[in-house]
Amino acid sequence: MPDLKLAKLPDRMPVKITIAASPELNLALQAYAALYRQTYGQQEPVAELIPYMLQSFLDGDRNFARSLKDGEVSVASEGSAEGPARGRRRGLGIESISNTTR
Repeated sequence: MPDLKLAKLPDRMPVKITIAASPELNLALQAYAALYRQTYGQQEPVAELIPYMLQSFLDGDRNFARSLKDGEVSVASEGSAEGPARGRRRGLGIESISNTTR
């Protein structure tokens, strides 16, 4: 098999996660979506904003990033033949952490 410069692409199938939010959190999310619409002139449903909000939160957490880099966090992705993924974060998915619900 040829040795390609580009590695095999990661699993890009979205994982559906269901959560229950408090009434206060739901109101805050609705308010955020309204402010987003006012700011950018485009309405987006809360469900579309949440993954980006979570990604932004995780990207901004320096201790979490350090833990990934140092290999302190090791959660195997379901269906991964490579075993635990460590420290690889980009795009809209933390590759080292996944929900097993598909």
